[in-house]
Amino acid sequence: MKALDWQLKKKGYIAMSGQIVDASLVPAPKQRNTEAEKAAIKAGKSATEIWPDEPNKAAQKDVDARWTLKIGGKMRYKPDGTPLPQIATPVFGYKSHISIDRRYGFIRQATVTSAATPDGRQLKVLVTTDNLSSEVWADSAYRSAGNEKWLVGRMLTSRIHRRKPPGRSMPSATAQANAKKSSVRAAVEHVFAHQKMRFGLYIRTIGLARAEAKLTLANLAYNFDRLIFHERRAAMG
Repeated sequence: MKALDWQLKKKGYIAMSGQIVDASLVPAPKQRNTEAEKAAIKAGKSATEIWPDEPNKAAQKDVDARWTLKIGGKMRYKPDGTPLPQIATPVFGYKSHISIDRRYGFIRQATVTSAATPDGRQLKVLVTTDNLSSEVWADSAYRSAGNEKWLVGRMLTSRIHRRKPPGRSMPSATAQANAKKSSVRAAVEHVFAHQKMRFGLYIRTIGLARAEAKLTLANLAYNFDRLIFHERRAAMG
């Protein structure tokens, strides 16, 4: 990723206009384990430690992937501010975290974690300081006192969505501000949609290292597609 990013900058595609951060779940084959095996996996034991007498079985067990719940649809509220029920779908696998520059839409930074890792913990990994704009966009999962302080300390401007106050309806000013941020943040969601449509993202390998390798290749392929788009547009004038 770094080598391609360097080449992009040499061609004039410098990161600018701010950066947008987001994450997407990438499913993997479900594991069927006993309660004792699940406890051992959560404790951080390796597959060879859990199945020492069954090397073939251990080789087919993914102890890095995790379960999480994918909440579908836009959050909606009753007139009194109470949230309406949402559909929660269990997902087993990994999570692809990326940061794109707003101007050109290239993936500038990326990381891979288990599906259960909170999005907000990866903000410091994804946000760079070489973007010509200080603005950082992300959804409310990335908003925390720690992240806001970290951004201020690096002279970066937070455009992270604000959460609804507990037990109250969303203030109209906050809702309008979030809507404006969403129009910008939608660009990063298009990246994941493109990858899933073109590459059919699904982790069929075993372990975090191989999942990271596959998703890195998917990110590189997306950047090449994006480069072709910009080069063709420039050639057409």
